[in-house]
Amino acid sequence: MANSTEAQKPQNTKKNKKKGATLDTFYGAKIQNTEQIEEDIQENAPKSSKGNRNSPQTHEEFESEMTKKMEALWEEKWEIMQKKFTHLQNQFDQTVKENQALKQELIKQSQNTKKLEENIKYLTDKVIDLENRGRRENLRIIGLPEKPEINTKLDMVIQDIIKENCPEILEQGGNTATDRAHRTPSTLNPQKTTPRNVIAKFQSYQTKEKILQEARKRQFRYKGMPIRVTQDLASSTLNDRKAWNMIFRKARELGLQPRISYPAKLTIYFQGKVWAFNKIEDFQLFAKKRPELCGKFDTENQRARNT
Repeated sequence: MANSTEAQKPQNTKKNKKKGATLDTFYGAKIQNTEQIEEDIQENAPKSSKGNRNSPQTHEEFESEMTKKMEALWEEKWEIMQKKFTHLQNQFDQTVKENQALKQELIKQSQNTKKLEENIKYLTDKVIDLENRGRRENLRIIGLPEKPEINTKLDMVIQDIIKENCPEILEQGGNTATDRAHRTPSTLNPQKTTPRNVIAKFQSYQTKEKILQEARKRQFRYKGMPIRVTQDLASSTLNDRKAWNMIFRKARELGLQPRISYPAKLTIYFQGKVWAFNKIEDFQLFAKKRPELCGKFDTENQRARNT
């Protein structure tokens, strides 16, 4: 009977479970599952029986042993947390150092960029100045009709302009000969109705200056048609001078005797003094402080027309 009873006794499913199975992880470390710990407690817990005072392990001893196991388990977890935190802290410190290095590099690159911009501006101004100096013997003639009989003999046309407008230069024996004269741009744009400018390079700088001085005094003409004679300059300098057009015309109407000096400086005669301005903003501030000029120069409209 004892044998049959044991045969009918259900199998212990807990013993079929693999002890020490690792189902949970904590920051990369494998920890025993809580269910496994509970199973160990149930299996190893002392069985109480009446009158049995000689059990191999008391309940207090069992609790103490389990407490030590749990403390060891949490100490292991705590050590893993500490290692992980230390690793993250090291990564953070390294990132801070890299950011500081990048910040210093950015500051250095900004300084280098500023120096490059200053050098570019210096070189650009230098090139423009050299180009302007290379055009010192040139005059620009504006408004000369675009006709084949004019374009094919520009040198002779220029001599005719000198005879018509300032014959005294010829009478004084001035050298009015030109090295070359040409239209600019070289290709005619059929959609443009205004004639192309003519650039004339004189052999004598002094003669060129005398013609320019006469052109500043009065309106030049070619066979009765009005034309303009100005100093030939680099395109960027011409644009800078063009920005003064509205102010120049208004200053002339007010009797301020305006002049544009090299490269693009405006000078006026006001209250017995000669005033010079390199920028429109400087002139605008000057005009606002003088009741006689305040409100008479609409620089905003001038800027809108130039853009």
